[in-house]
Formats: sequence, C-alpha cells, structure tokens
Amino acid sequence: MATPNSFITTPTKTPSEKSHSKRHHQPSATDSASTRASRFEAYNRLQAAAVAFGEKLPIPEIVALGGQSDGKSSLLEALLGFRFNVREVEMGTRRPLILQMVHDPTALDPRCRFQEEDSEEYGSPVVLASAIADIIKSRTEALLKKTKTSVSPKPIVMRAEYAHCPNLTIIDTPGFVLKAKKGEPENTPDEILSMVKSLASPPHRILVFLQQSSVEWCSSLWLDAIREIDPTFRRTVIVVSKFDNRLKEFSDRWEVDRYLSASGYLGENTRPFFVALPKDRNTVSNDEFRRQISQVDVEVLRHLRDGIKGGYDEEKFKPYIGFGCLRDYLESELQKRYKEAAPATLALLEQRCNEVTTEMSRMDSKIQATSDVAQLRRFAMMYAASISTHVGALIDGAANPAPEQWGKSTEEEQSESGIGSWPGVSIDIKPPNATLRLYGGAAFERVMHEFRCAAYSIECPPVSREKVANILLAHAGRGGGRGVTEAAAEIARAAARSWFAPLLDTACDRLAFVLGNLFDIALERHCNQDSEYGNKTGNMDGYVSFHASLRQAYNRFVKDLSKHCKQLVRHHLDSVTSPYSLVCYENDFQGGFGSAASRDETMRDQENVPPQKSTQQTTPGKGEEGRAALRECQLTVPETPSPDQPCEVVCVVKKELGNYNEVGPRKRVSRIAGGKNAELLRVQNGGLLFGNGDSGGSSSSAFSEICSSAAQHFARIREVLVERSVASTLNSGFLTPCRERLVVAIGLDLFAVNDEKFMDMFVAPGAIDVLQNERKSLEKRQKILQSCLNEFKNVARAL
Repeated sequence: MATPNSFITTPTKTPSEKSHSKRHHQPSATDSASTRASRFEAYNRLQAAAVAFGEKLPIPEIVALGGQSDGKSSLLEALLGFRFNVREVEMGTRRPLILQMVHDPTALDPRCRFQEEDSEEYGSPVVLASAIADIIKSRTEALLKKTKTSVSPKPIVMRAEYAHCPNLTIIDTPGFVLKAKKGEPENTPDEILSMVKSLASPPHRILVFLQQSSVEWCSSLWLDAIREIDPTFRRTVIVVSKFDNRLKEFSDRWEVDRYLSASGYLGENTRPFFVALPKDRNTVSNDEFRRQISQVDVEVLRHLRDGIKGGYDEEKFKPYIGFGCLRDYLESELQKRYKEAAPATLALLEQRCNEVTTEMSRMDSKIQATSDVAQLRRFAMMYAASISTHVGALIDGAANPAPEQWGKSTEEEQSESGIGSWPGVSIDIKPPNATLRLYGGAAFERVMHEFRCAAYSIECPPVSREKVANILLAHAGRGGGRGVTEAAAEIARAAARSWFAPLLDTACDRLAFVLGNLFDIALERHCNQDSEYGNKTGNMDGYVSFHASLRQAYNRFVKDLSKHCKQLVRHHLDSVTSPYSLVCYENDFQGGFGSAASRDETMRDQENVPPQKSTQQTTPGKGEEGRAALRECQLTVPETPSPDQPCEVVCVVKKELGNYNEVGPRKRVSRIAGGKNAELLRVQNGGLLFGNGDSGGSSSSAFSEICSSAAQHFARIREVLVERSVASTLNSGFLTPCRERLVVAIGLDLFAVNDEKFMDMFVAPGAIDVLQNERKSLEKRQKILQSCLNEFKNVARAL
C-alpha cells in the first residue's frame, strides 16, 4: 500500500497485496519498540501542549467520523480494551474527545486521567471506569453553558494507560445527526456537521469513517460529506461496522466478493475494512471483553470460509476483515506518519520556541517600562495621537478595516444604540444604502440623510377650532389687521417646536453613536497598519487601565460634542420659530415660496428702500379717523367680550398705505353692533366668529384658510431648519472637532496630570497583574515547548 507524500491511502489492490500488507502491519527491525514508544510519547506530550496553549501544530492524528449509531463508540471501547459506557457519552456529547492510548505493559488495570481545562497538566487517575462517562458529560455541559452554544470544537483530552491498548491517539467527534435532540436548537445537526468538517479538514489528519453494513453505498447519508473533505479518499480509512449483520444475506462467493470490493462506489483503489464487535452489553470483565472481540473475528472468518458456498477471495480481502487487522493498521500507519513528520515537527518546534522567547523579551521590557514615567508618557501620547489620526482618517473616508466586519447597517445602528425609530415618525424610514455596512464619514452622512427623510415626512398636525379661536381672538384683541396671518404663524411655530425638538435630539444621539463606534475601528487600524508614528508608540496592549482611560476620554469627548450640538440646533430651532423671525412672512414679500436664491434676492431688493410717505402726514390721534375712533372708544362696553354676542369685532384704523396700527396704548376698543363697518371688519379678520355657527360658509372658509396657511408656514420653517441650519451645524459641530481638537482634548484629559496620577493608569493592580500573568503564561509555554523540542531532538537522533 503506497502512501504518496503525506497522504494516507487505504489498502489498495495490488498483485503483492498480501505480502505488502504484512510488511505494513509489522514494524521494521530497525524501528525498535523503545524508539516507537518514545516517539509516540513525544507526540502525546506535544499534542497536550498544543491543546492547552492553543498551538496550531500539524501533528499526525486520527479523526473518527460517523453517524450516531454507526458503531463508533463500540470501536473506541475495543481499541481501549475495556468498556466505560462510551455509548452513553456519544449520545450526549457535543465536544470532541481526544483519546491518547498508551501501551504500558505494567498497567494491568486501566489508568485514565483527564487533562485539566486550559492547562497541560493531567488530573488524578479515574478509579472507576463508569465515572469516565460522567466526567465527559459534566465537562461538556459546563463549557456549553459558559459559551452559550450547542456544540464546541474545544476538545476533552483523556489519557489511558493500559497493557492491552495500542499506542494510538484518536480524536472522537460527535456523531452526525439528522434531527436535534429535545431541548437543543434546531440548527444543532448543521453545527455538528460544520465542526466535524473543520476538524477533519487539516491534511495531516487521517480520517476513519464508520458506516453500518446494512447501509448501501449508493444511499449513504454521510459519505458525500466525507467526499467533500477528501474527494479521492486518499487519507480516509473506511470502516464497515456491524459486518456480522450483513453476512446472513450472502450465500454464494460472487455475492460476497462483489460486496467486499465495493467497486463502482468507492473507486478501484479504495478498500474498506469490515469489522464486527460483540453485541452483548452486559457487564463483563475486561479480559472477557477482549476475548469476545477476538472470538467475533474468528467467527466472521469461519463463516466466510465455511458458511458461504465457494468461500471468498481470502488472499485479496482477508487483511481487511476483523477488528484486529484494523487496529494493527491504524497503529502502524500512525507510527509511520509520526516518523515521517518528525523532522518537520522538529523545525516547527524550534521556530515556535524562538518566537516565544522573543515574546518573553518584549514582555520583560514592557514590565520594566512601568517604572520609567517619561518613556510611558511618550509612548502613551504617541499612541493616543495615532488613534486620533485614525479616527480622522475614518471620518474622511476609509475602507480598512473591512466594512463587512466592522461596519453597521441602519437597522443595526438603531438596535445597538437603543434609540430605535425617529420620534413622531409613523412610517419606516429607509434611507439609501440602509442595508450596507458603513462606518465613519459614510455612516455619518447616511444618518444625516435619514434625518432629512424623517423631517420631511412630518407635516403640520391638524389643529382644533378651539386652538385656532384662542390664538386668533388674542391677536384680534390686540388690534391690527393681520389676525389670520399671525394665528397661522403661531400655530406653525408651536407645531415646529413640538415635533422637531425631539427629532433633532435623536439625530445628535445617532451621530454620536456613529462616532463612538470609531474608537474600536481606530484601534484595529492601529494594529493592522503602520501609522505615521511608526513604532514610536511601542506596544501598549497590556496596559488595561490605560486603554480604559483612553476609551473613557474619547467617549467623554463625543458626549460633550453631542451635548453642544443639541444646544446649537435647539438655538436654531428657537430662532426660526421666534415671533420676531421673518421665516413665516417671506411669502408676503414675494407672493409664495420660491427657491432659496430667489428669496434671498427678494430680500436684498427690500434692503435700504426708504419708506413711502402718504400725501398727508398727521400726528396719530389728530386726524379725522383718529377722532372718530376716539369717539367710538368712549362707548361703554363689557370688560370681557361675551361669546353670546355674535357681532363682536375689533375696530382698527386703516391707513392708506395698508399698514394696520393699533389705536391707543394696546387698549381694547368698542364693539360695533352691525352695520357696514362691522361686515367689513368681519371679512378683514377672516371670519372672527367662525366658532359660534352664525357665520355659515364664511366661518368654515376662514378656518380652512388658517389651517392651510399654518401648513405652509410649517413647511417653510422645516425647509429653513433642515436645509439652512441643521446640516451645516451638525457637520461643523461633530466632524470638525474630531479632526482638529480630538488629540488635544484627549491629551489634556489623560496627560495634563502629575506623574503620580498618570502612573495610576499603568501601575494599577489590574495592569500589573495582566502583564505578570501574560509573562507567566509565556514562561510556561516556553518551558513545555522546550521540553518537547529536546524530546524530538532525541527522536531525530534515533531516526
């Protein structure tokens, strides 16, 4: 059986297959038992270190794969040489199990120990074999509860030393399932399949795929999944389990030979192993269990020779029938892989030892630097300046790091910020590029556009007749002929203040959230790119307290910007809704709402124009109209107008130029009961008494006129606020300070302190403990890797 390169080929059909198989199963004379044992022990120690420290080392390993009822658990027990109820484990475990089987002639009883979680140390031996399943279950449940997942790729490592087990390491994976168990997430089968594929994908791993003999190759559920990992089965050993169940169906030799060849489904050069194991699950001694395994192998071969008419092609298929053949093949194949991989493993270990030594030196320098205040100040200031520079670059436009990973969609921004939808907006606002993951300046502009969409979706709310009457009557009582206009303007101003104020606050909060996200992205850019400060910033990763202070300073800066911008936009809102603002009356100058340019041009044309003079100027109160008004003011009227008097109007004086002036020092004037003047004033005041029902159609038209005019005023206020004021204010209030003042603000916050307070960020117990723990972990890793390196040097010399 040739093994090209580093891949394993399952037994292939060759003319000298029998002799070749024997040579493969029997170790060479030069490869002594002691050499094989030391090589196996060295790889076991290296594997334990790799699991403990998360090292990615291409160690030759065997991975067992198969469905949940395909006999994988029974095979593991047979390889171990004793039972520990592993079937119950397989039905419930959701973590890989690494079984390190060590052949120890002195261990007449199994000695099983579990590697401690996140450590290369092994615990005390497990006395009762039945307790092994409980330990595996409890460790699995504890990790899944901690990680809040249904499966985990982190393995459990068990070392079994026994006189009747081979030197073999095998990774047992959770069995494939079609449906999740009760209480598990529905996607558990997909998660198991994905995890097993990731464990089986590395090319240095040998795959042992088990399938029941009752399943036809053409209808295999999981064979296609294995074919995706290893399309040609070059490193896959296929094992047909429960072979004794299928033997009953054969009567002639040609049937057996055709089944054993598996031609047409697995390829001409692929030979599966056929294994049957004891079905009796009663409690028996370990010796009896091993005797039963051997007895089943003997009975299967006897049935093939004597129970089948014509027997079977013994020369071709006998090396692949029985558990004993499979065990010897796996052990010899793994030893062969160990021997081939030893030189490459030695070189990789030397490289990792050098890398860990370099990390140790860097960590020592960092710990020593905690006592040098000047150097820490320099590094910290450079680091803060670098982060500020990256924030500015992200605002100006950048695509590094990947927006797909670090950006957020509009929905994610709303959800993670806790702000939700825009207040007062009933429709779902979906700005352009809402589904794209953006950050920095792009996300800022998207929020601004979303704010515009939200603002323009708000119309002037409906107004009750009572509210209009209250405002209109108040203006009419003060005199003047602009009652309708003033009432509509006041309604629009009140509505704008009520609806746009929370909208502006939400816009500031959303923009602050966008800027707040830039801190983590700037850190990632700093790690991935060489900033303009180069290596002057040093390595600040271990200073947890400093990073926390830097983050707090940045968040305070953004929060202050948001507070200041809220004040600015509120000021603009107050300005455009002020009674002294001409926003609501610009249409009086030009007859309607035109473009901004035409409005500005009209206003410029109105400047510096002297007021027109009437043909006859008289002192207020001296002319005929003034004297008539004064005579009317001398009438006795009730102090408070009564709604029961339908003809209540206000007497005003109209000048020839069309300007309405109050008569007297803002005093209420007399009522005029009927007559031509009353009707004239009723029309001038827009149907002042539309609410009492006496005015008929004119009342309704007056109310509609006010509502329509209020809607126009509201739209005008919205346009001026959104287009002229808010956009530029938010840009200059948020983005400009981040570009120009961020580094200064953070510097003053963190570094404008005395040395004692500054050093609190670096010599705090938390920071020192983190650095010391990292150094201890590196030191431990260095010690273990150096020990493995020395062992592999001895192995290399033996080769």
